[in-house]
Formats: sequence, structure tokens, C-alpha cells
Amino acid sequence: MIVIDGSQGEGGGQIFRTTLTLAMCLGKSVRIKNIRAGRNRPGLLRQHLACLRAAKEISGAEVTGDELGSSVVTFEPGKVKSGEYRFAIGSAGSTTLVFQTVLMPLLLAEDVSELYLEGGTHNGMAPSFDYIEQCFLPVLSGIGCRIEIDLERYGFYPAGGGAWRVRIHPANKIQPLTLVERGEVINEEAVALSARIPAHVTERELSQVKKKCYWPESSLKQKLVSSEGPGNMVSLRVNVGEVTEVFESVGERNVSAERVAGRAIRDMKRYLEAGVPVGEYLADQLVLPMALGRGGRFRTLKPSQHLLTNVEVIEAIAGVEIVLTESGDDDWSVVVSQKVDGSNH
Repeated sequence: MIVIDGSQGEGGGQIFRTTLTLAMCLGKSVRIKNIRAGRNRPGLLRQHLACLRAAKEISGAEVTGDELGSSVVTFEPGKVKSGEYRFAIGSAGSTTLVFQTVLMPLLLAEDVSELYLEGGTHNGMAPSFDYIEQCFLPVLSGIGCRIEIDLERYGFYPAGGGAWRVRIHPANKIQPLTLVERGEVINEEAVALSARIPAHVTERELSQVKKKCYWPESSLKQKLVSSEGPGNMVSLRVNVGEVTEVFESVGERNVSAERVAGRAIRDMKRYLEAGVPVGEYLADQLVLPMALGRGGRFRTLKPSQHLLTNVEVIEAIAGVEIVLTESGDDDWSVVVSQKVDGSNH
């Protein structure tokens, strides 16, 4: 049994989710200790428990430590079974993180799978549904992964209540990923999304984008939606050919609309100035499919602690080599390759 220390690196929930995914894909038993030791409320919270139970359900795993607050979990997976699954978090915890936990195992399973996910769809601590749809899935599509998603209800933090459907087709062969050159900006769009809050908030957010980015009126979209609770998010989308990068900022109490928009603008400007194709969060999410597929390379911003920790966990379990090389301050290359002593598949 492989033992993974959940307190390493940034010490968050990603170590736990990545370990579960790799255990299922590679048929390896794992013990994860010190889960989320780096957080204020360590151990499993509701959304981590939802990830664990989803993983258990699709793989028929033997599990210990399956409870709120647990800091040690053992997970011994069986064979992953495609099928129809419904996963409800029961809070505004992120449904996209549950989706990412089971995605690769179901892609590598034998048949089509359909998921119905209930909980949070747009919160500040995880990629939103829009991010998954606009940024993450199109890149996976380019390496041979076919996934269709459809949003049914919005779920903002803290009320939750969102729901979406996923259809995952088995990937016969995941191609190597190559994203080293960034194309010219082909299209740009700002979406200010809100539910149950005054319309002037999103109007001010879009005004800030127009003022700071000089984008035309046709690129600015106000989207007033319904949901169980109030919520607001600014989403800036920049298409550079092979990638649409998405920069998100969530509205909070006592934070002005201008500041909310300003955070997304700051992140987007950093990305555009660096001249690399892959943004900070996408980098984090691509190393896992690359490790389970046929590797590849991409250029990205200076690695976050999240990315460095993910790389450590993937190398420890999957037996791949991931090399990060600095070319400039905010220009790094990431190369994922199978070790010479044998392939994962």
C-alpha cells in the first residue's frame, strides 16, 4: 500500500483528490494520512467526503476513514465501472472538484458514463462550471477526450443548490499534449454573472473591465440568473487559438464591484504579459491527464505551490517523470514523460 502524506507541500485537498484518482486509474491501494493538515479546519470536509464516496462508488473500493473530520483514509479500489451516477454534496461544496476526481477513471473505463452532480457550481475556491466548460474541457478534447456537460441550475456559495449533467465517453487513446506557443488573441469576452443581487453590481464590474482593458461594448456581457442564494462572479475569457484561458473573481460582502473585477483583470494581465499559452490553474489540472495519457509538454506561468505539490504526488504514485524548467520570471516549461523502465498502460 502506497502511503501519501497529506501535509506535504500546500497541504490541501488536492493531494487527497489526486491520490484517489491515480489509485483508481492504476489499481493501486493507498493510505492518505494528515489529510488537509495545512488548513484551518484539517481533515475531510463535506466536499472531500463527496469525492471519496464518489470514488468508492465508481470503483467498488474498500475504504476506511469515510467520515467528516477524518485525517487518515485507506482506499483499495476495485475495477472502475462506467454507468449512471448521481453525486450530491449536500452543501455549496464544489461539484467541479468531485467531477475532476472521477473524470480520468471514467474516461479510462469501458463504456459511456453519465453523471448528475448537485451542490456548488460557482465558488471562489474551485474552478467554476464555466471554467470547466470554456477552458479545461476544450484542451482535453484536443488530446482525444470527449466529455459533454450541461448546466441545469446555478449554485453559488454559501447556498449551493446547483446541478449539472456530464456525459463521459471512453478515451481509447489519450494523445500527448503539446502547448508551447501562444497564438495571438483571437477573441475576448467579459461575463458578469449574478443572482439575487442588484443589477448595478454587474454593470459596475463590466464598466471596470471596459475602463481598464479598453474592450468594446460587444465583448461585455451581463448575465442575470436565478439560483437558491445570492451570488456574483466576473469571468474574463481570452481565446488565443488552442486555448481559451478564463480568469474568475467571485463577489464577496464588503468588497466593491470594482475590486472584484480588478482581481480578474490583474490575473489576466499577468497571463498576457507572460506570453505563455497555459495559465496558472490550467497547469495544475493538465498534469494528471498527461501522466495517465501519453505525456507531453506545455509552457506556463511560475508554478504555484498547488502545481508543485500535485507534481510530487503524481510522481510518487504514477511512476512518471515531470520536469519543470524556468525560461524566464513567469515563463516555465513542464514536461511529463513515462519513465524508460515501462509505460503506465
